[in-house]
Amino acid sequence: MSTAETAVAHHRDYTGAKIGMWLFLFTEVLLFGGLFLLYAVYRWSHQEQFHYAAMELDTLVGTVNTIILLTSSLTMAASIAAVHRGHKKASVALLALTIGFAIWFLVNKYFEWGVKIEHGLYPNSQYMLELSHGENLFFGLYYSMTGLHGLHVLVGAVLLIVVAAKLARKKVVKPVDKEDFSLLENSGLYWHLVDLIWIFLFPLFYLIT
Repeated sequence: MSTAETAVAHHRDYTGAKIGMWLFLFTEVLLFGGLFLLYAVYRWSHQEQFHYAAMELDTLVGTVNTIILLTSSLTMAASIAAVHRGHKKASVALLALTIGFAIWFLVNKYFEWGVKIEHGLYPNSQYMLELSHGENLFFGLYYSMTGLHGLHVLVGAVLLIVVAAKLARKKVVKPVDKEDFSLLENSGLYWHLVDLIWIFLFPLFYLIT
């Protein structure tokens, strides 16, 4: 295969990977969009019960996690920008920071859930069975939606670890070889979606009371 044919093949692979990622992200938007719609319907039907249930959540923890994810989006974008300038070490370091923020978020969520479970605020607990139907719906949605989001954060962190390892093994990073970095860029798109979803989850559960 000639050099020109190889370049065309690489370009097609890069474009195809981008299109595939955007299609995947579209399905994720549909998934969480359906959950947001379900939340809106139940909240409209049980406004008072949702109000009392939301008061059980720690707004400070939610705010800290929001800051963590927003900062991780910044480091992710900076990592992609660095690799396109050929700064491999800076890109890997910024990826490591992004992974660290992801782990920090998950640790905070673990302790937040732990406190709720310790106080009996989990589905089908004796305490929850004594609460109203609306409050049970609130916490059911809370665990389902934040848990699903947390799973996405975990998957994203693992993906970024793989990308960082692959990038660190490269001897030379050439800014013009965009196809070599499609995995990094697609991982960045995924990570920004994860952050965007949390931007909606945070006010729904922690701020609207």
